[in-house]
Amino acid sequence: MTALIYCPFPDRETAERIGAQLLDERLIGCINIGGPIRSLFVWDGERGEGEEVPALLKTDAAKLRQAIDRIEHLHPYDTPAIVGWPCEASAGTSAWLGQLHGGKSGVAS
Repeated sequence: MTALIYCPFPDRETAERIGAQLLDERLIGCINIGGPIRSLFVWDGERGEGEEVPALLKTDAAKLRQAIDRIEHLHPYDTPAIVGWPCEASAGTSAWLGQLHGGKSGVAS
């Protein structure tokens, strides 16, 4: 089964660096990095706001917990917002991400 992970990063460079690390470690098959977004939030009882860069990471459900834990370890925020969930995918996508366990794929994201 396929899984997705959503995580905002402080900037594009951080998202690219962490995404590349997870790709090298075969914890994800792809990271889609979006443009800047405006974030409004409550942290430590105070309201805040800022600009962040969202990312959607694609993985195999069997690697979901490990990928989330690794993002949390590499992320520069003290407590990053990382949300992951198993999901249905096309047969081709499922086969591609299932190959994170070993082997190579010619399928692009």
